[in-house]
Amino acid sequence: MNEFDRNATAQPPKARRTAMTVRPTGAILPPSNIQGNALMVVIAIMAFLACLTLGAVSMVRTTAAGWQSQIAREITIQIKPEDGLDMSQALIKARDLALTFVGTKDGRIMDDEATARLLEPWLGTGLDLNELPVPRLVIITIDEANPPDFAAMRALLKTEVPQAFLDDHRTWVDRLVQMARTTVLIGSGVLILVFTAMVLTVVFATRGALSGNRHIIEVLHFVGAEGSFVAQEFQMHFLKISLKGAATGGLLAAALFAIASYWQSRSLATPQSDQAAALFGTFSIGYLGYLGIFATMIVIALLTTVTARLTVIRTIYEIDLIRSDPARTDGLLGD
Repeated sequence: MNEFDRNATAQPPKARRTAMTVRPTGAILPPSNIQGNALMVVIAIMAFLACLTLGAVSMVRTTAAGWQSQIAREITIQIKPEDGLDMSQALIKARDLALTFVGTKDGRIMDDEATARLLEPWLGTGLDLNELPVPRLVIITIDEANPPDFAAMRALLKTEVPQAFLDDHRTWVDRLVQMARTTVLIGSGVLILVFTAMVLTVVFATRGALSGNRHIIEVLHFVGAEGSFVAQEFQMHFLKISLKGAATGGLLAAALFAIASYWQSRSLATPQSDQAAALFGTFSIGYLGYLGIFATMIVIALLTTVTARLTVIRTIYEIDLIRSDPARTDGLLGD
């Protein structure tokens, strides 16, 4: 063993260094404050109103489409009573003639009991149709995609059964289509107004909440933090707030429609349910309605996030202008 090896062996072992621990950094922005909580409440309210309006428009459109489809797939043959007319033979003949046309599926003669039920609200019960000059009806189911030739059918019925009158419900269908379009147009206009109010409210509420944190932006910018870093921190903070608020409002609206649909399904054939169905149709908005509610929640969250980022960038720009020209302070603060 040489001299170098002996010296190396004689040296005492070095003490180990203690491992350095990095202290976890806290959030730049407080997780909750008065401005953030107020913004969350505002976003929840506007999201609820927007989703409620969107669901109502979807419900009206679905109900109107159902009404139109029900009317469009049936036509009615009305036979007026006359002296010496065998009503039973006339009804059967009119039905058979109508079913000879391509585009017809089925024919049904309304019997005495069904006709009496139609007249019951006006004439009461216990009617004897043989003593009243009541027209009788034949209901023909048609193919909506390939309807029959109504003009030819009307001409044939007029020749073979002069007392018959064909009603293809075109007048009612046209009126229903116009009513549905008007209703959807009005609902869409209300939806646009609600979305506009929501956009303005979210923008101003976000800017107001950011104004309370302006000192944090100034400090971060003065110590050398880049504008993109500061904007990213703020937009993530406000993204969390907006997601909570939008989710709360959207889920409340979806739950309201779900509860109304469940109530209507459990209370069928009751006066309350019948009146509600007559006025509003079914309360079910379908998967497209719920998908629209989810999309509204995402739009609100993105809108709030973009507003926060743009506001932070503008604030940093104002700070730089003030540092370069202190005389601009009053003008920028006034903006």
